[in-house]
Parts: sequence; structure tokens; C-alpha cells
Amino acid sequence: MAAPIIRRALLYVPGSSKKMLDKSRGLNVDTIAYDLEDSVTPNKKVEARQNLRHLLQQPRAAGIREQAVRINSVESGLALADLQEVLHSPNLDALVLPKCNSASDLHFLTDVLRQTLPTRHPSTPSSASSTDHPPIRLIALIESAKAIQNLPSICAASPYLSGLIFAAEDFALDLSITRTPSLHEFLYARSAIATAARAANLASTIDLVCTAYSGVQGLKTLEEECLNGKGMGFNGKQAIHPSQVEVCQRVFSPGEAELEWAVRVVVADEKAAEAGRGAWTLDGKMIDAPVVGKAKAVVGRAESCGIDVETVREKWKGQEPE
Repeated sequence: MAAPIIRRALLYVPGSSKKMLDKSRGLNVDTIAYDLEDSVTPNKKVEARQNLRHLLQQPRAAGIREQAVRINSVESGLALADLQEVLHSPNLDALVLPKCNSASDLHFLTDVLRQTLPTRHPSTPSSASSTDHPPIRLIALIESAKAIQNLPSICAASPYLSGLIFAAEDFALDLSITRTPSLHEFLYARSAIATAARAANLASTIDLVCTAYSGVQGLKTLEEECLNGKGMGFNGKQAIHPSQVEVCQRVFSPGEAELEWAVRVVVADEKAAEAGRGAWTLDGKMIDAPVVGKAKAVVGRAESCGIDVETVREKWKGQEPE
């Protein structure tokens, strides 16, 4: 069984900077999105593609869970050239598609994947792709009012789609609104994205970039944004500087108190089930099936994040349903 996809932090690295590309291989991060789009000027696109093809032919870096490339948008006319350069790289795990405004953008990518790497991307359900080289995953950037209106069809557009990302700055440009520290102006769009991704059972909902990253106050702002996004249903955040990664990955992992509560619920529920009790209490609060389901999800995510769950289970092995 394939390991669950965890993208607590998705860090962008410019494809045109060999220095930054080399440095990135020493990071510990869930997903790196090597960028061919916004951070690369038009006269550097060809060089950046070649840089990424060389980079993704190297042995995998130990600390990076997923290596992705953010290509240029389909509407830019540059996407096909990007794909032709990077798709044959053996260590490419995912593609980030910017300005995904409709299902047709993902249809284009899906067709190119199937034509270029047919054994890795079967066109019929009965075809089996190699377990050594699973299909390249797609992550769509939602950046416009049109994209928000098309979320249901976007989420259903490709079997390879595994996540949505909210691009706040481009969305603000499209709607002629100004970003404020409260982020209230993005409430509808962010809620729509988180809800649509969950309804489609996508692995990732990745929240907006925090533009503050320098100093103590910058990291505090980042943490506040992460907690806000987590509370809305996002399970990861975009990062534009390596200093942001630790905060993102810590906040979007189950916290110590959260995990202890979840383990207590799971352990006590196992005993309640043996006694034929469908509902019981813990710390004076009723525990029923939805609460147990949430607790099990927290425990599962903690395990996927590499947290030592067994030690916590051992600590609370005596927990009884009240």
C-alpha cells in the first residue's frame, strides 16, 4: 500500500537559480515545488527547464518526501515545452499547475501524461501502472473567480489530481481586492477550496502564502496563519523561504495535546466496543462515532508525519471509557 501523501509545507524554489536548487537538496521538507513559472523570467525559462531535468536525474535527497515542478499555465503556451523537458526525469513525483481555471486545463495535462508516459498513466482502469513508478500526481492552483465557480468540475477532471492550492495574490488581483492581515476577504474562496477538496477526497488542501518570514514577528504571523488555515480545513501551506518550513510542518502535524486526546479516545473506544457500548464519556464529554472517527484520523496523520504514536499509546494503555 502506498504511503499517505503529506504536504504540510510546499516550498517553492526557483528553477533558474542553481545555487538555490543545490541548497534545496539538504532541506527536510514534505514537498518542494521547483518553479518554472512566476519566479523565472521569460529569458531564463529554457535554462530553468534544463536545470530541473538535471536536478531530477540525481539520486533522491533524503529529506524531501515529494519532488514537484510548477510548470507554466496552459494558457501561457509554455506548458508543453515544460512538460517535454521534465516528464522523463526519473524522480519527478508531481506537477503543480498554476492558473487552473477549468477542467480543460487538467484534461490537457492528463492527455500529455498518458501520451508521454503510457505505462505510468494507464488510460483504462484495468491497466496497472508500475508500483515502482506510480503516476505523476497533479496539484492545481486556484487563482481566480472563474476557478472558484468551477471547483466541482476541476476536482473531477483527472484521476491524477491529488490536491488544491489557494493562490491569494492572484485571486486578489482578479477580484480587485486588497489582502489584509485578517484574511477575511478570502474567507469564501478558502472555505470553498477546502470543502471541494474534501468532497472529492483529495489528499491535500494547501493554503495561501504568508508573505512575512523575516524575524520573530514574521514567524509569529506565519504560525497564526497556519493555525487559521488548519481551523478552516487546510492541511498544508505554501512556503516561499526555507525558514518557513519548520513552522508549517509543526503546526500542520497533530500537536502533543491533540495526539494524547486522540490516543485516549481510540484506546478507550476499543474497550467500549468490546463491552458493546456505542457511546460513552471521557472527561465528562460524550464520545460517539464521529468523535472516534476524528480521533482515529488524528492518530493516522500523526503516524504519517513520523510521530512516535506507540509511546503515547503505551502511556495511555490503561484508559477506560467512563
